Amino acid sequence: MPFATASTRTLSRLASFSLRTNASFKSSRTPCSRVLVHTTGHEALVIATARSGYAFRRKCAGESWNNIFKRWATSTTLHSTASDPAEMEAMQCLEQGTQKLEEGDIQGAKELYNRSVEIKRNASSLFNLGVTHYHLKEFDNAIAAWKESIALQPASADAHTNLASAYIISPVARPDLALHHLHIAASLSPEDPEIAFNLAAVLEATGQLEESLKQYKRAKEYGVERAAMHIRNVSAKILAKKSDS
Repeated sequence: MPFATASTRTLSRLASFSLRTNASFKSSRTPCSRVLVHTTGHEALVIATARSGYAFRRKCAGESWNNIFKRWATSTTLHSTASDPAEMEAMQCLEQGTQKLEEGDIQGAKELYNRSVEIKRNASSLFNLGVTHYHLKEFDNAIAAWKESIALQPASADAHTNLASAYIISPVARPDLALHHLHIAASLSPEDPEIAFNLAAVLEATGQLEESLKQYKRAKEYGVERAAMHIRNVSAKILAKKSDS
């Protein structure tokens, strides 16, 4: 299931994304976007696939527009210690929410992340809250949560990438805003193969073939094998366009 296919010509074909996470929770639902969930002690870059439900496996790009990134955030990412009781409670809710998410209880996770945000607004809780909204197809709320997370932590490439996925999958797609945030994500994480690949796919879908070709080549350079097929396809489109002009 590649991110983009040779037949991807309209944004309607870019309708569903999946998120990155370092969790391995099970669910019968189809995953939807990229998310950074911070869990105590470590992060891992993994992608959810429809073939394995919410069983996440490590893989870089090439998984389909139904499968674009997902990471999560943890309290330990932002705070190694906390002396303020409210902050400690917010961190506890964040960790409990992530546990619920790993168990497949998205609604329960959302409630705990909401509680964490109510106690003390922080980028990690807002980020993960966006994940739950996304999975529940509450795209406006996901966008709002990720925008606020970015306001608190502007240098998060993952938040920008997730926000881009929400703009694409929303009922009223905003490819212009998706491209804006993917460009920011690419500038923050220039060697991330998934960002390069997905930026290329949106550029291709919006007819920006020359730029799309550059990004597919970057993705291939960073190890995305499927990018080679898209390089050939986009190159053919560019030649055909020049022939017609």
